[in-house]
Amino acid sequence: MKGIYLFEYINENEFHKLERSLKKYNMLAYKKLYFEYYPSLKEGNFLGELIATNKSNNTKTYELKLPTDILFAKVHGDIKLNYIVYDTEKIIMLDKLQPVKILSEGHQSELVTYKGVMVSKENSEKDLFKINLLNMLQK
Repeated sequence: MKGIYLFEYINENEFHKLERSLKKYNMLAYKKLYFEYYPSLKEGNFLGELIATNKSNNTKTYELKLPTDILFAKVHGDIKLNYIVYDTEKIIMLDKLQPVKILSEGHQSELVTYKGVMVSKENSEKDLFKINLLNMLQK
């Protein structure tokens, strides 16, 4: 058990909701997260970009970008995992999955897709406009 880190959550229910939504709408990112990144994190191999350190608490905050479709990333933003590492206690505190808004909306209700990208019910016109604009620019 030497060197094994444990997962804790800032808000466990909310994090699992976002995780289930990620599984439903972006299986590639979910598989990479669950089968590659989580085991690597538990072994102490911290992935992603170090965005903050707190020397008084001996913590490091990381942001890990997950693989996703380019069009999805341009419309909703990159899928990222934010986590905090407590080195002395051997704990990884899983904070959130981003983009929170579209993932939480996907958990609450069934989202439709347009040209392979999830469309928010709240901002459907904006999302459709972005998707159409990006498709026109690719031609």
